Amino acid sequence: MSERLRLMAVHAHPDDESSKGAATMARYVREGAEVLVVTCTGGERGSVLNPKLQGNPEIEENIHEIRRAEMDKAREILGVDQAWLGFVDSGLPEGDPLPPLPDGCFAVQPVEKAAEPLVRLMREFRPHVVTTYDENGGYPHPDHIQTHQVSVAAFDAAGDPDAYREAGDPWQPLKLYYNQGISKARIEALHAAMLARGLESPYGEWLERWGDRPERDITTKVPCADYFELRDQALIAHATQVDPDGFWFRIPLDVQRDVWPTEDYELVRSLVDTELPEDDLFAGIRQAAKA
Repeated sequence: MSERLRLMAVHAHPDDESSKGAATMARYVREGAEVLVVTCTGGERGSVLNPKLQGNPEIEENIHEIRRAEMDKAREILGVDQAWLGFVDSGLPEGDPLPPLPDGCFAVQPVEKAAEPLVRLMREFRPHVVTTYDENGGYPHPDHIQTHQVSVAAFDAAGDPDAYREAGDPWQPLKLYYNQGISKARIEALHAAMLARGLESPYGEWLERWGDRPERDITTKVPCADYFELRDQALIAHATQVDPDGFWFRIPLDVQRDVWPTEDYELVRSLVDTELPEDDLFAGIRQAAKA
């Protein structure tokens, strides 16, 4: 190609980039692509989830600065660039009925207003591919749902010369994907592999609670098993959010590499011809550049 491939991954909070598509990003960086992680909020209202760090008032009082420092470590591990959109974390409301969201937080912003800084970034970075969350947010956190809405709006507006005229010259990304890293098929396969090896699986109760919710359409499986260790290192860098001895690290890497060596995506928009299923987020883009 006459120019480097460019991937933009849009996430709600620091740490989301390391739990959703991190191995894919690490692979593409090392293959020569440019990768930009966009973090919509600072994660200011995130609880300290690592039990080893809970109850420390210094951490709780400085969580904003700490989470920025954790993001810097994760970014360096993965080799990506990273930008903050600058919105304030909405928190995860709990209770029945749910309390209102805090004034001024990300999730209460009008989508057309919140999309403007992302449109500006898209026009500056000029990604060929954008990844984000589906309409359910991956899970129903208000910031994740807002990230979906803002990402889709920005994808559609970035190439429109009549939209956000003050946000730079138009640039149209060519493909939009939703992260689909947690599917029932993947969890079942890893669960069965652990039991077959005589190991305890962490997924038994999770599968019992899974129910009959519909499965998403996984169109694209990116081989990236060689980068699972980097993915885990990046996730552990978010020390306030992740217990290195916790749930997410109970499947040995050799089992993961053997049973499910990909990270998975749902292609929802494509302005280039591509054939499904895919094994490359840049499928169709590489071919078009060579034509």
